[in-house]
Amino acid sequence: MEDQKEEQAEPVSPMGQYFNSSAICIYIIAVLEFEVPLDDLQTLALLKDVFLPINPRFSSVMVPEKSGEKRWKKVDVNLKDHVNIPIFPEGKTVESYDKCFHDYLSSIAIEQLPQGRPLWEIHIVNYPTSDASGSVIFKLHHALGDGYSLMGALLSCLQRADDPSLPLSFPSLKSSKQESSTKSFYRRFSWMLSSAFNTVSDFGWSVLKSSIINDDKTPIRSGDEGAEFHPISISSMAFSVDRIKDIKTRLGVTINDVVTGIVFYGTRLYMQDMDSKSKTANSTALVLLNTRNIEGYQSINDMLNTKSKGPWGNKISFLHIPIPKLNGSRISSPLEFIWEAHNIIKRKKQSLAVALTGTLLDMESKFRGQEAVAKHIRGTIAKSSAVISNLVGPVQQMSLANHPVKGFYFTLAGGPESLVISIMSYMGTLRVALKTEKDFIDEQKLKSCMQSAFEIILKAAMEIPHETKH
Repeated sequence: MEDQKEEQAEPVSPMGQYFNSSAICIYIIAVLEFEVPLDDLQTLALLKDVFLPINPRFSSVMVPEKSGEKRWKKVDVNLKDHVNIPIFPEGKTVESYDKCFHDYLSSIAIEQLPQGRPLWEIHIVNYPTSDASGSVIFKLHHALGDGYSLMGALLSCLQRADDPSLPLSFPSLKSSKQESSTKSFYRRFSWMLSSAFNTVSDFGWSVLKSSIINDDKTPIRSGDEGAEFHPISISSMAFSVDRIKDIKTRLGVTINDVVTGIVFYGTRLYMQDMDSKSKTANSTALVLLNTRNIEGYQSINDMLNTKSKGPWGNKISFLHIPIPKLNGSRISSPLEFIWEAHNIIKRKKQSLAVALTGTLLDMESKFRGQEAVAKHIRGTIAKSSAVISNLVGPVQQMSLANHPVKGFYFTLAGGPESLVISIMSYMGTLRVALKTEKDFIDEQKLKSCMQSAFEIILKAAMEIPHETKH
């Protein structure tokens, strides 16, 4: 019997241990916005029958072994400990509830979850805001899994609103593989050379950025020691995926290029507004990348049936991307931000730096231990100006127990950075969430600059002919 228990105690993945250590503690916050009030949401039954069976980690705690390694240990879950229903003042205006919701979301995001019970909780906010009739906030420790596996878990609790018998579908993540097979020998050889060069330079720069080179202190990077303990603010804004596709078509780039360019341009506009010198400061974004070889979400059964090397868990790595500077030519031609993003991303794809970074962390863990790697990751984040993460959501509307989901966004909390930008697509809308260091970043001004960046780039793109490439 003891052996059987031991067998069930699954080891915590290395990344899971780094994300739940004395050096760093990262949470994923996901918000579902509903079209109807949540009065009759059978929360405890849904959690017991649908959520907990998804993965044993949702009913397990982390326990250290003598070796220092941690394992997941199954425990009895008292669901009432994990469900919170805040009480706001009655009879207020929608604007007042917007503020109540915003303050509540921002405050719960940085509270530590107790380690003595499973590392998740949900908050049911049954008050109308300008975005929803009611909202459910999921707070999940990053040690449970990365955005891909946790998103897969959440989506398995939801159905298609129009026809629950049909599966949710997602924008295709497939890339054309035709080109590589038809490349001439010369082009392949040239690609291999540039890949080797890019790998060496990217990996070398990444190591320097993680260890000794700090970004400049700017209006988006306070650089304060202990910034993870400062109050934060979480808000979001929405962009039309169709408009982004219009820009993509005009410029002959990818949706990812367009979104990255808009985010970088909006960030620099904000920096310039707050301190004109910072428009040319040395600033980098730390992009969190999914390292799985996948072409979309799998069914939750496929995730659970896959062995430890499969999709469930924390399969992520980091990529440093310089935020283009707002110099003279880019002020007069903001589309350069899109082309710059396109060139950077294309170049990074010809590099094995992300894989090498993962290998380096594994080696460091073997020789120096988990806590040393956790400190290294914390230092990497602290030396950067912003963290960027993105996920692809369903094309169709989802519903939870017959409650249609109107909107969906997520962010990360608990890290030492002053700014996190999270991007999520759902039902033809791109939701950009901002987690900002309170009383340091002017959240409303930053949102306004992002909106301006989108409008300026859209207008500039519409004035040029189709399929123009730089």
